[in-house]
Order: sequence, then C-alpha cells, then structure tokens
Amino acid sequence: MIPIHYSAEVAKARATNAPIVALESTIITHGMPFPQNVETARLVEADVRAAGAVPATIAVLGGVLHVGLEADELDRLGQAQNVAKLSRADMAACIATGGTGATTVAATMIAAHLAGIHVFATGGIGGVHRGAESSFDISADLQELAQTPVTVVAAGAKAILDLPKTFEVLETLGVPVIAYGQDMLPAFWSATSDIAAPLRMDTAAEIARAQQTRTAMGLQGGQLVTNPIPQDAQIAAEELQPIIEQALQEAECQGISAKAVTPFLLGRIFELTEGRSLTANIALVRNNARLAAQIAIAMVK
Repeated sequence: MIPIHYSAEVAKARATNAPIVALESTIITHGMPFPQNVETARLVEADVRAAGAVPATIAVLGGVLHVGLEADELDRLGQAQNVAKLSRADMAACIATGGTGATTVAATMIAAHLAGIHVFATGGIGGVHRGAESSFDISADLQELAQTPVTVVAAGAKAILDLPKTFEVLETLGVPVIAYGQDMLPAFWSATSDIAAPLRMDTAAEIARAQQTRTAMGLQGGQLVTNPIPQDAQIAAEELQPIIEQALQEAECQGISAKAVTPFLLGRIFELTEGRSLTANIALVRNNARLAAQIAIAMVK
C-alpha cells in the first residue's frame, strides 16, 4: 500500500467514522482559471460541510497522494503550471516519479477506494466520444465504474459525448445507472434528455443501500448516480446542441485528440455561451456535492 497523506480534517473524520465525500481536482487545474478555480473548490467543500459530511479533495502533490487538501495546498494547486491530468494509466507513474497531478473521475475513484471513502461527487463523467467508432476514444471512467466500489454522483455524462453509446457501454459493463428523482437521464448542462433512466431512486438512503447491497453480494464496481442540474441553472439541450456541434467541428479541423479534446471543447463552449456553461457547471457540481453528502451520511448510518 502506498503512503497517503490525509488532511487534518479528513484524518479526524476517518478516526471518528464521520461521513466523507471525495472530490476530484481536475476541475481546479483544468476546468477554470485562478482564482475562480480555488473559489469554486472552496464553495463545493463548504457545501459538503453544510450538508453534514467532510470533503476530501484528492490530488498528487510532489509524488504524494493527498486525500484532503489544506487551504495553502489548494491555493498552490490552483496556481500550479503544467499539472498532469491523471487517470488509471498514469497515476502510479506520477507518484513514482515525484510528480504533481490532478485526478480525473477514474483516478479519484481509485484514491477514494484506497482511503476507504465510498462516495464521490463530480460534475460529469467521461464516456464515449463522438466518432469513437473510428477514434476508439472512450474514457477510462467507464471501466473504473465497473471495477471500483465507489458511488459517483454526477449530472450525467458530459454533454459533448455520445450519450446513448456511453450509457450502452455502462450497461454492458454492468454499472448501475440511477437517475435521482426523475425517470429520464440528465444531460449535464440540461436537466433532462430523451434517454430513459435504467433505474430511478428518490432518496439518499435508497442509493446508499444499493451500493452496500452490491458489496454484500460480492459484485464488483460502483454505481453512477445522475443528479439533474437545478432547473434555474440549466441550459436547454436544443440551445446547446448547435454550439456543441460547432465546437466538435473546430476540434476536428484543428486535429485535437486524446486528453486535449475535453478541455478544448469545454473552453469553446464557454466562449460560445458567453460564460453561461461555466455558471451552469458550478451550479451542478455544488448540487452534486450536497447529494453526495446525504448519501455518505446514509452509508455511515
């Protein structure tokens, strides 16, 4: 087992069996500029605390896996340059070589499981990229959900992806996909889509019991809880679709691929929506953090 550095707050929570919610760090390093990135991270952490749980923002700093960041560490990460974007393939290498990296969904799930944390809140998961039938560009997040027993709360898969194929792959991998409080899956910036939800649950207690039952049955993997963005913060799908198509065409024309695709698309959509996509993104992440805290509390009970 590799050494893990716990923040003082997370160490105390572990010692007292308090509910803990894992949080990713790519939203800090690759999602928005300083100081807005740090301000947003602190808001999300405050939402978790206000809901009765302890936040554990995860990152690799100087080759050390940190579960929970102190205030000064969060500030340094928010201003750091050339931070690696870590997933399953390169997380161990970053630690072994003394690097600094921010964790994606997959890497955050791995770290959370190592730390005994069962719930993780993020914005949206990665998935099957459009054109994957020729590019084979499919996020490692999907496989991670199939093998790592962490409940992930997200506003669905990112809307820039091929959503039907993403959820088809999750079904094939045996990942439970749960819509919270509605019968259709949300689509990240939009509260609804035209995709029916495989499962619906209306309470945090139901969601917690579902994960605990999977564990008791010896079933591998976690579950994806899709939590719709608040209505007053959403951007309608019909408004977003032509914007997403334009950004996708620009990425193709510029030859952007692999890990660079998602940051490029999110950046262009931010520009084309005149900042509304980022405002919506912040609202949905905070909404997910609050629900994740409720699930973590239910698991402890």
